[in-house]
Amino acid sequence: MLGRVLWTVLLMGALQSLAEASQGHISVVLLGATGDLAKKYLWQGLFQLYMDQVSSGHSFTFHGAALTALEPGQRLMFDVLKKLSCPPDEAPNRCAVLKDQFLKLSQYHQLSSAENYTALSREIEALLRQEGLEEAGRIFYFSVPPFAYTEIARHINSSCRPPPGAWLRVVLEKPFGHDLQSAQQLAAELAGFFREEEMYRVDHYLGKQAVAHILPFRDQNRQFLDPIWNRHHVERVEIVLKETVDAKDRTSFYEQYGVIRDVLQNHLTEALMFLIMELPANVSRAEEVLQHKLQSFQSLWGLEKNSAVLGQYQAYASQVQEELQQAQDYVSTTPTFAGVLIHSDSLRWEGVPFLLTSGKALDERVGYARVLFKNRAYCTQSETLRDAGHSQCKAKQIIFYFGHGALNTPAVLVSRNLFRPVMPKDSWKEAVAQSDLQVFGQPLSDYYVYNPVKERDAYSVLISNIYHGRKDFFITTENLLASWGFWTPLLDSISRQPLRLYPGGVENQHLLDFEMVSGGLAFALAEPEELLNPPRQMPSDYKAIQSKYRQSPLVSAWSEDLISRLASDMEEAAVRSVARSGQFHLALSGGSSPVILFQRLARHHYAFPWKHTHIWLVDERCVPLTDSESNFFGLHSHLLQSVRVPYFNIHPMPVHLNRRLCVEEDRGTELYAKDIVALVANASFDLVLLGVGTDGHTASLFPYSESGLEGAPTVVLTESPVKPHQRMSLSLPLINKARQVFVLVLGKGKHDITTLLSRVGHEPRKWPISGVSPSSGQLVWYVDYDALLG
Repeated sequence: MLGRVLWTVLLMGALQSLAEASQGHISVVLLGATGDLAKKYLWQGLFQLYMDQVSSGHSFTFHGAALTALEPGQRLMFDVLKKLSCPPDEAPNRCAVLKDQFLKLSQYHQLSSAENYTALSREIEALLRQEGLEEAGRIFYFSVPPFAYTEIARHINSSCRPPPGAWLRVVLEKPFGHDLQSAQQLAAELAGFFREEEMYRVDHYLGKQAVAHILPFRDQNRQFLDPIWNRHHVERVEIVLKETVDAKDRTSFYEQYGVIRDVLQNHLTEALMFLIMELPANVSRAEEVLQHKLQSFQSLWGLEKNSAVLGQYQAYASQVQEELQQAQDYVSTTPTFAGVLIHSDSLRWEGVPFLLTSGKALDERVGYARVLFKNRAYCTQSETLRDAGHSQCKAKQIIFYFGHGALNTPAVLVSRNLFRPVMPKDSWKEAVAQSDLQVFGQPLSDYYVYNPVKERDAYSVLISNIYHGRKDFFITTENLLASWGFWTPLLDSISRQPLRLYPGGVENQHLLDFEMVSGGLAFALAEPEELLNPPRQMPSDYKAIQSKYRQSPLVSAWSEDLISRLASDMEEAAVRSVARSGQFHLALSGGSSPVILFQRLARHHYAFPWKHTHIWLVDERCVPLTDSESNFFGLHSHLLQSVRVPYFNIHPMPVHLNRRLCVEEDRGTELYAKDIVALVANASFDLVLLGVGTDGHTASLFPYSESGLEGAPTVVLTESPVKPHQRMSLSLPLINKARQVFVLVLGKGKHDITTLLSRVGHEPRKWPISGVSPSSGQLVWYVDYDALLG
């Protein structure tokens, strides 16, 4: 049947010539062919691909597949296909012919076993032999839940790959994991079956025309944007997706994911990357675009609990109870509304707030990215006497309007007092201003407004890009893991946070208005919230408790409260030291634990006497200081570049001398020890910050180290059991000369060593941290509840 149709298509001239037909045959397999996504978008997108490419020189067959048995599955699928439509500008006769061909080229398969996949592959091969066609490639579209990915991937890889010389493109729908760990696991499983270039992870927002045009717009308007697309001119950036619908009938999904995982981590983050990434020389080169996106992720500040405001519409709890058969006293802590403040430490965007907002049961359905520019003008004469193009006092903004809302169409809007943008005439047209419409409080006539010449569904755009192999419209594994790495710490920190309840729709009034306060976000209305009753105590129910640990003072709290207390104690110690001696000598450890402390100090402690502070390293890996493994590199990224420490007060360890790393003949340890003796009174640091490894090591002093655990107070070279093996470290006797030593211990992974250390005595050869005991100073332990209690 399919063979006769293919030959008929060739003879009818739907393909330009038989020579062109030799470009090859493409088989498209839609898994989950009878599901909601397929019914609403995917079949229509595949039909649009066929209409667009029927004369391209490729022939096509379309294979719908699901677990449903052959006869009912076929009936369900063809019920959908019969309802497919052509664009309004398509000639009715051509539409009818193409639709008839598309239906005849489509076939249903039950794919539930390895044998089914083998049979499908043989059927494709037999068809191509029969018609004398070369195979160009196969597209497998996974419109199925992620838990099914691995099994399907195994079957495709073992039984249904195209022959050598033909390409394979596997299309994956979100969600791609629940957090960083699950995303890493899923990525690792898929990597066992497919190469990176074969995988196309879909974020359908990248197919929305206004989102897809952000990079081309920036590229085509470089002459206007280069001077103003930066922190000196941009006041803030807002990326918003509001919905009027609630989560009814979707609570089983929503309870697992919530609004941040559902919308912010993917759709809004991708739009943000297009806005803030450095423009590559060629925005059409997928590799360059993807690399610049990754670099933008690396510039983002880590998120803290106060970076977000969260809400939940009031009817959500009862919907969960009803749909998931939960008890009447079940309480959901899943946010249905979120506003998140993001900052970048790049030179271009430092200090500019990026606000990402989304929610269900809000007052309107709309999505947009809005770049609001600073306005330093003062206009003496009345604004009514000026036209928008010449008034410098009206708001200056660029808006990428995703759709719906007042305009009800994708659009790009540029304030007339900015510039007239360059727009490609073949795909965007200037709109006639409607005087009665307003956007952000201004009449539409204040903007240059452009709409797509031909409005296209996002999935049609993405399916076309899959056909053309345009990887820059999809999420790579690196991109995915960078995004989850950015969002997972926030998701962990807010898992116990109370939510603001809101009634939904226009009744929300000002309940969800928020403002930027002290580097974070807070709801603008301070009225009492109706608090949830969570099944366990919230972090705020616990205070930072103080007692003893190993005969020294212990401060313990939830990690965020603990970091806040530690940062305050460090600032207090610094102020006292500067008052006493005019300077503060601070020695800091590397590793992951201090990162959130460094960020806290940078963002919230503006009274810290950085001008009088000397920064020293407790230890360093033997890598160049510009290497991401370097402790100094981490310290610089998360603290030093955000505070004003005099250049000559920063003392990195000299691990890289004479173009080589940690060679004894270069005497780097002696140089550092001499600097300490010369600058630090009595070689006694005012404060040393340490961490603890799961093996009991501290600084880079490891169990049974040959140097540094005893002897003279100096600087030593040591060996680590993990790469990079070579390290430089302050010795234990030198650490013990400090006035104060603070030890920071975070996370459940440190619970076992924390318990062990509470029971052992002074045994530094086994557990170097047990040898920390300042001879004339004070030792304080800062241990979070996870490490202390498990």
